[in-house]
Amino acid sequence: MDDRRDITGSEAAEELLSSRRRILEGDRTLWIIYAILLVVSILVVYSSTAKMAYDVTSQMTTTDSLRQQLMLVVALSLPVIYIAHKINYGFYRRWTPALYYLFVVLTLATYFVGATTNGAARWLPIGPFQFQPSEGLKIFTILMLARRMEKRQDSINKLKLLPTSLKLKDAKQKQILRENTLPILGPVVLSCVVILPAHTSSAVLIFLASVIMLYIGRVAKAEIMKFTILVVAAGTIGLTLLAMVGVGRGDTAGGRLSTWITEWTTDGKKEYVYELSDTERAMIAIRNGGIYGEGAGHSTSRAVVIHPESDYAYAFFTSEYGIIAAVVLMLLYLWITFRAIEICRRCTTAFPTLMTAGLGLLITCQALLHILVQVNIIPETGQTLPLISRGGSSLLFTSMAMGMILSVSRTNSYNQETTKQ
Repeated sequence: MDDRRDITGSEAAEELLSSRRRILEGDRTLWIIYAILLVVSILVVYSSTAKMAYDVTSQMTTTDSLRQQLMLVVALSLPVIYIAHKINYGFYRRWTPALYYLFVVLTLATYFVGATTNGAARWLPIGPFQFQPSEGLKIFTILMLARRMEKRQDSINKLKLLPTSLKLKDAKQKQILRENTLPILGPVVLSCVVILPAHTSSAVLIFLASVIMLYIGRVAKAEIMKFTILVVAAGTIGLTLLAMVGVGRGDTAGGRLSTWITEWTTDGKKEYVYELSDTERAMIAIRNGGIYGEGAGHSTSRAVVIHPESDYAYAFFTSEYGIIAAVVLMLLYLWITFRAIEICRRCTTAFPTLMTAGLGLLITCQALLHILVQVNIIPETGQTLPLISRGGSSLLFTSMAMGMILSVSRTNSYNQETTKQ
């Protein structure tokens, strides 16, 4: 009996892997949340695009839209999350730098050879499809930050992330720039700069998730505050300059901010619904939904809400299923972060901990930004509702992020079971 148990830890792990391997591994709660969101996605996209039947200019029917969304879920989303969760997180750590710079280049390429929609160049054409590389850049910025912070965990709470004076020629200031500022903050700033002209809110999203990661990673609060103030000031100046020269989306961001301020400061009453702003129409849809909703496929707001299948998916969902269901949906997104935190607690090294926390925050923060727009708490952002809004690139990379979190969860389970053996 003793001889049979006299095997090395790695052999025990391999034996455990082969004997207990399941098709879907990792955190079961995350799998359930993921499945629910995909089902909601199919319902929302199918019902919201019913107005296409009355649009003589549309070349797509409701059935075409449903078929397309089903294909995205079955042929794209499910394979991606399955493959991603089966790959050991060490693979992601090893290939993060190469993939990060690849997506930086691809995002830059959209400004020169990309397809433009609504005045924004965000998509690269790949045959009959369009690909949005900035969605991938979000993920690999988080992984890049996790990788750089991992190497400095022993002293990260004492590090100076930014120079302490403007004398940048000083040897001490050069050392701070070379060893701390550029390696840790450089990827975050570069990603924001690359994305900002075409999609301001995505740059804000990356920045928010990164700042929270710095806090989780035990960076000194004073350093985080200095970085935040510097980036906000630089971003404001940058957007203003872009708007002045008519480059990028600076004028769009300014117009959305102006509309938002007007909506909060004036008591404008318009009798004609098409005179209302996009957000005002969304709020009407939420109000029409009431507590229990108007019923699946019976929303009276689908014809007037702008992009109910994407930018205003949450408002449309509320109009059909009611406020109670909408609150449950919001809690599901919050639950993703809570499960990510629970997975983090079981990690024994810094990279999977920071990667899991960052990706969970990225998904939840994007969902919250989308929801806050619907009730006019923040200006319009154009952020889609993760896993629900129509769009292949968002679905692809959100599924990849979920798969990466599940990969860490799967590895944690094996490590714990191997230890018990």
